[in-house]
Amino acid sequence: MTAAAAVAGSEPDLIARREGDAGVIRLNRPKAINAVTLEMFRDIDKALDAFAADPAVAVILLEGAGERGLCAGGDIRALYEDSKVKGDLGRVLWREEYTLNARIAKFPKPYVSFMDGIVMGGGVGLSAHSSHRVVTERTKLAMPEVGLGFFPDVGGTWLLARSPGEIGTYFGLTGQTMNGPDAVYAGFADAVVPSGKLAALREALTKVRPGVTAVEVTSLISGFATGETSGPVAAIEPQIDAWFGHDRMQDIVGALEADGSELAQATFKTLNEKSPRGMVVALKLLRLARASSSLEECLVREYRAALEVFASDDFREGVRAAVIDKDRNPKWSPPRIEDVTPAMVAPYFAEIGADELQFDQ
Repeated sequence: MTAAAAVAGSEPDLIARREGDAGVIRLNRPKAINAVTLEMFRDIDKALDAFAADPAVAVILLEGAGERGLCAGGDIRALYEDSKVKGDLGRVLWREEYTLNARIAKFPKPYVSFMDGIVMGGGVGLSAHSSHRVVTERTKLAMPEVGLGFFPDVGGTWLLARSPGEIGTYFGLTGQTMNGPDAVYAGFADAVVPSGKLAALREALTKVRPGVTAVEVTSLISGFATGETSGPVAAIEPQIDAWFGHDRMQDIVGALEADGSELAQATFKTLNEKSPRGMVVALKLLRLARASSSLEECLVREYRAALEVFASDDFREGVRAAVIDKDRNPKWSPPRIEDVTPAMVAPYFAEIGADELQFDQ
């Protein structure tokens, strides 16, 4: 516990401790739906150092405090304020966050994430790269970044590009929410466990023996799971594939506009609310991710693009409209997809920053 937390008589924002044979990491900002700060990323990294070195720790368990969700994402307000003064919080935070995302994906011990309730943005990065990903009937998972003039990051392009068909393109560009079975189908989760059984599963995880294998942990979780593997979005995959199976945003929007169905028109309306530049950049990142061979490759590309986003008016405008003023009426620049030029997009893919991400091999 930090000195400040001790003086205030409160708990720290990140709680990491051993419970039985489990190394528990609890995001502990329930009033902010456990939105993650730079210090919390650093504390998670330290906790993983300790748990990796402790032979008595058999598994890692990631969970969120409170009833609302695992994590609503990163501290967007802090990034917004720093962006306005041209600070370096974005560069530092994303560098450390993305490096942590890659570490989680390769962590040597089983890493179990309880993805209950809201799981968005940075919360996806902390959970969806883990070896065992548990969702519930309350899960609401989303990558809504294009609504902030941004794109799905934290390795989101890697995950979305590996979803069946164009499901990932759909979720990445619309920012729509996945329920638990949707998340399993899209490759963001592994098992649906009823929320009422999480406590019993948690107890069981604290009692697994050191040296337990990933297969054994999977079997343990399966004993609590419903077996669901697809949600409502899977049922409309043929339509999604037809609409989103294009490499240009104009063609995706055109396909939706030409389809008179209620679902197509609702999706068309959703896209019209997003940042045109953000969508064009996101689509290119998703297509490049599809041809990538590793999560790290995608994280480097996302980092380069994020540095450009941080300097952009669209990011500040998107955050202003959604988080600061909450008028839900962003003025995007440019306002139309057809006005997004190759020259505007090119800086997001500049060959910079790769040496700033140091991944453990």
